[in-house]
Amino acid sequence: MPNPIQIQKYLGGIDYPASKQTIVDSAKESGADDDVLEALNAIEDKQYEDPTEVSSAVM
Repeated sequence: MPNPIQIQKYLGGIDYPASKQTIVDSAKESGADDDVLEALNAIEDKQYEDPTEVSSAVM
């Protein structure tokens, strides 16, 4: 499981609130590895208000 710092480095430039799909797509475009993409694909399908909320959802 990737740590929050690993995840956040792929989420720079996202305008929040953001949907799960926007977050996953942005991470892919930023070159996220399979572990990060797997973790992001497992989060709840909802709007996220900020990067901290995304990190909390992954944990």
